[in-house]
Amino acid sequence: MEKTIDEKQQGNTLVMEPKQENSRKLFIESYGCAMNFSDSEIVASILAKEGFNTTQNLEEADLVLVNTCSIREKAEQTVRKRLEKYNAVKKINPGMKVGVLGCMAERLKEKFLEEEKIVDLVVGPDAYKDLPNLINEVEAGRDAINVLLSKEETYGDISPVRLQTNGVSAFVSITRGCDNMCTFCVVPFTRGRERSRDPQSIVEEVNDLWDKGFKEITLLGQNVDSYLWYGGGLKKDFKNASKMQKATATNFSQLLKLVAEAQPKMRIRFSTSNPQDMTFEVIEVVAAYPNICKHIHLPVQSGSDRILKEMNRLHTREEYFKLIDYIRELMPECSISQDLIVGFPTETEEDHKDTLSLMEYVKYDFGYMYAYSERPGTMAARKLEDDVPAEVKQRRLAEIVKLQREHNHFRTQRFLGDTVEVLIERESKKSSEHWSGRTTQNTVAVFPKENYKVGDFVNVKINDCTSATLIGEAVGHSEK
Repeated sequence: MEKTIDEKQQGNTLVMEPKQENSRKLFIESYGCAMNFSDSEIVASILAKEGFNTTQNLEEADLVLVNTCSIREKAEQTVRKRLEKYNAVKKINPGMKVGVLGCMAERLKEKFLEEEKIVDLVVGPDAYKDLPNLINEVEAGRDAINVLLSKEETYGDISPVRLQTNGVSAFVSITRGCDNMCTFCVVPFTRGRERSRDPQSIVEEVNDLWDKGFKEITLLGQNVDSYLWYGGGLKKDFKNASKMQKATATNFSQLLKLVAEAQPKMRIRFSTSNPQDMTFEVIEVVAAYPNICKHIHLPVQSGSDRILKEMNRLHTREEYFKLIDYIRELMPECSISQDLIVGFPTETEEDHKDTLSLMEYVKYDFGYMYAYSERPGTMAARKLEDDVPAEVKQRRLAEIVKLQREHNHFRTQRFLGDTVEVLIERESKKSSEHWSGRTTQNTVAVFPKENYKVGDFVNVKINDCTSATLIGEAVGHSEK
């Protein structure tokens, strides 16, 4: 899966409003992508009906769950350290049960349960509805495991509990799984084949969030552009659908319209896109609706056609530029962000220069950049030697990070002197006297609090900036 949240947001302990009738305590942490955070909200909702309230106090928990990520080696190492911590606490509180959820659970099931004996239950991304049964198994003294991947499960019938939310922004999951088979990615093996959620259930969830006071939602999927609802079933089976199913199917551009029109005052974001499935029609819908945010996260992974082919990315450099050009043509104000991997097997200096030149062409507003790390089970791990030396990877990574920072500053400077709409999300991390929020382009802006409050849409005049943050002063509420 493509990167959808900042690394700094990883490892959040999630807490919901307690129910008085619930007597058991659940401690749940999430690592990795936004989809994992969204899944944890589904898990909390399921377990709330089983008598669990969430807690931030690990020591008092009856059940400890960690929702895991296998995208990068660093994420797995972090989770292992957390499991060591959980088991140290378990010696003090022997009644406490520990479980692993998500992508790492599926990949390392036997190792966790049988070899290392560091967990009591292992639950894959499609098996969360089985948690009550699995917990009963554990309480009866048996190890419990369910990592079966589903062809149907979308959790569209579960109303997620909004955990540790600011009450302003929320995730809405629209697809599960992935069919793309990028050679560096483990997601198709840990989350299964791609299937989409009923659009009506998505619209109902968005309407419910608006009624609860939320002002912004992010439509989530491993690859949102690939969304396709034709009555249920796997994306790959659409070719076998009936004429009626095909005629009444809903694709991503149509879903975007449905959501934007259902709540015209709510900000709509989406993540993550894939260039091979992004259509001009989607770009046109983003341009047409003022409440769809003018920011597109469009991971490219490499600027080299040769490396893109090795990665099994089904787009070329030239096709990517056509998307960029169309976005710029329809929405000059739209921000574009990236995911990039350096040091993929066989990457040469010429390939690396292609990536740098692509960055110069696009001048991304921001991005997520990583040195390649081999993930067990992926096609790259099976067929390609990790042959780029670590020091070369780090040097190339430093070069693209440096260039991206220059582009960050170039992009934030364009706002100087402008007045932009900002949705207030929280107090500034650096000053209790300032609010922090984001523009439609997903750029962070800070400004003095005055009489404004979290959840307000405020017009802010930009007087200064850093490479990542706009600094200004409020000049009044926006029309929203």
